[in-house]
Amino acid sequence: MSTEPHQRLDLWLYYTRLAKTRGLCAAFIRKGRVRINGQRTHKTHAHLHIGDIVSFASPHRDEKVCIWRVIQLGERRGPAKEAALLYEELEEKSGNS
Repeated sequence: MSTEPHQRLDLWLYYTRLAKTRGLCAAFIRKGRVRINGQRTHKTHAHLHIGDIVSFASPHRDEKVCIWRVIQLGERRGPAKEAALLYEELEEKSGNS
C-alpha cells in the first residue's frame, strides 16, 4: 500500500470548482467522463496523486477536452484563483477534431 499523499477524485474535482457541489462532481465521474492517466474511471473514490493527469470533456466549455496535471491536493473549496493552483492545464482539444 502506498504511503504517498493522495486525495479522492470527487473531492479534488470539487476543490477545482468543476461543479457547484461534490455530488455533481461524483455524478460526473460515475458517468465515466473522467480519465486518470489515460484510464477511464467510474469510481468517485479513485485516488489522485500529485503529478497524475486528469482528462475529461468539460461540462462548461462546449465539449472541449480538458487535460490537467495535478499540481497540489486541495484542502478546501476556495475562490477560483486558489482552485487554479491545484492543476496545470496541459492542453485543450475540441471534441469535434
